[in-house]
Amino acid sequence: MQTVQQPLQLPVQQPPGCGQSSLLSSNAAAAGAIPKGSAVCSTASGNPYAGLVSHLRAAWLSGKTRPLEYRMAQLEALGRFLEDKKQDILEATALDMGKPSFEAYFTEILLCKNELNDTLNNLSHWMKDEHVDKNLVTQLDSAFIRKDPYGVVLIIAPWNYPIHLFLVPLIGAIAAGNCVVIKPSEITKNTERLVAEMLTCYLDSDCFAVVTAGVEETTRLLENKFDYIFFTGSPSVGRIIMTAAAKHLTPVTLELGGKNPCYVSDKCDVQNVARRVAWGRFFNAGQTCIAPDYVLCSLEMQEKLMPALREAITEYFGSNPRESPDFARIVGDKQFKRVRALLSSGRVAIGGQTDEKERYIAPTVLADVQPSDPAMQEEVFGPILPIVVVASMDEAIDFINARPRPLAIYAFSCDSKVVNQVLERTSSGGFCGNDTLMHVTLTSLPFGGIGNCGLGKYHGKFTFDTFSHHRGCLHRNMGLEAINSPRYPPYTQQKLGLMTATFEIKRRGMCTLL
Repeated sequence: MQTVQQPLQLPVQQPPGCGQSSLLSSNAAAAGAIPKGSAVCSTASGNPYAGLVSHLRAAWLSGKTRPLEYRMAQLEALGRFLEDKKQDILEATALDMGKPSFEAYFTEILLCKNELNDTLNNLSHWMKDEHVDKNLVTQLDSAFIRKDPYGVVLIIAPWNYPIHLFLVPLIGAIAAGNCVVIKPSEITKNTERLVAEMLTCYLDSDCFAVVTAGVEETTRLLENKFDYIFFTGSPSVGRIIMTAAAKHLTPVTLELGGKNPCYVSDKCDVQNVARRVAWGRFFNAGQTCIAPDYVLCSLEMQEKLMPALREAITEYFGSNPRESPDFARIVGDKQFKRVRALLSSGRVAIGGQTDEKERYIAPTVLADVQPSDPAMQEEVFGPILPIVVVASMDEAIDFINARPRPLAIYAFSCDSKVVNQVLERTSSGGFCGNDTLMHVTLTSLPFGGIGNCGLGKYHGKFTFDTFSHHRGCLHRNMGLEAINSPRYPPYTQQKLGLMTATFEIKRRGMCTLL
């Protein structure tokens, strides 16, 4: 008899009173309307978001967001949002994509709280000027790096982790002293509504705004000049974001996706590999940008993995995963049809069942998948694990390097030399040996892509640095003008000698023969 686990229940707390919010819906934007209590308006340019961006820029120019005390207060308010609305977050994500409450709490609340507390614990230190080495001429001066906010920044979030993937960048943007426009995903409607209606009750509406918008309205939003844009989504949309940003020479962080390979060597604990790979692949029904996208292993290892993967899937989700409260659903009909079409690849060895009405696709393992199969032509982003047979580690590495660089690479082996070989001979956004997903739980590690899977990095201090302009500063003494004389015309060989002696940087360990 199957044991059905009850969903995680958390106490519901009453929401605090809400003040005015800078919330602009796509409908209001299209009509050029100004919601009550918001500083949104349309300007002569006709762009419905120009007034909002202008209002936030004025607030930023006033210096309001710069003091440590202000940043800390806004971050503390984010913490209250997470605490007060945790039950609402669990319910909204469950309605949007059947996200299990355990997974939602872990990713959308706990990991966000970790990022928040790490920032609160260290922000005063991160903000301090960083003093740097000086040459002989500037020994009596002050040389330092000032961490300046960029100004008004835009964060565009995706639907797969709809709270986490806007909140973690937002924490760093606030910590760095910016004003922020937040654009949650329109695909997860319930979570979007929660963010739009409630987040602005906690944050200063002069400096932070939530915009709800579809593709057309987001295109208009991107016409405005932002000082930084942080986007999480697909490479195809990332190119559109980067093109729009280029018109204003706006710097960007692009957190994109890719096909993350998982190499399994013949020397490994098969049961442990199966449990960790199955967890990483089927967490959130596979809708995770860093999920292991496909396995590379020998034919012998494929045969060993199959029963172990079947056992792990049964352990996690029961004999009928469709009835499990711990297995999510595909977010939408369009996404469901795309993922279902990938089942034609290779041979269905485990799972394969689907239900379009529920947007359910069973945890599935595909064996004997060929590189030319549909599942290998795009990121799976669903609960399907293709296995591609390779003859050796060298062939696996060549297979990985022949394709666009992924967001993550996974390697399993009891021999650490094998894991290190995969690490040293490949390139990816991140790497995890003998596990999946776990590297992103560390605020001490940067998370980001390279090449086709994105550019830039964040998490922990890296998020603060991403949203900070590192301003090189030199504050010189007004006197002591004799020190400067060698650099002024008329130039002489003697002056050049003095300049060389005082400015030159020499290699360590080198000596000059006289």
